[in-house]
Amino acid sequence: MPGEIFNPNPTIFSIKPTVRKSDLSKQSLWINEKAVQDDSLDDVDAIDQDEIFDLIRSIDDPEHPNTLEELRVVSAPQINVTGNRVFVEFTPTIPHCGMSTLIGLSIRVRLLRSLPDRYKVDILLKPGSHQSEHAGA
Repeated sequence: MPGEIFNPNPTIFSIKPTVRKSDLSKQSLWINEKAVQDDSLDDVDAIDQDEIFDLIRSIDDPEHPNTLEELRVVSAPQINVTGNRVFVEFTPTIPHCGMSTLIGLSIRVRLLRSLPDRYKVDILLKPGSHQSEHAGA
């Protein structure tokens, strides 16, 4: 049904400011001039889970006026970046969520439009979080 709401009363969580691990390691009390000169412009910066989370945390839920972060559909620990592969695991708000496919597609589109072409993106349901998680397998 087009107007059916699968979860009319979702749990909404407060959002805490996040401190990135990468930001902590970049801070220094002294500027190392030799290190600044040795950096070349050709270096490729690695992307970490915090950067991926920043890209997808603000995606709006298709059913509610909340973000995926507020509904705890996505979180930084559910993201794994290994080389040029990005794995994102998401948790639907209820086991029979009919919007899971749309949520996964929204995450995929955001990442494919934001990341360089060298990255392969895999979007997965958290095991045991949806009643039809094995339907496509």
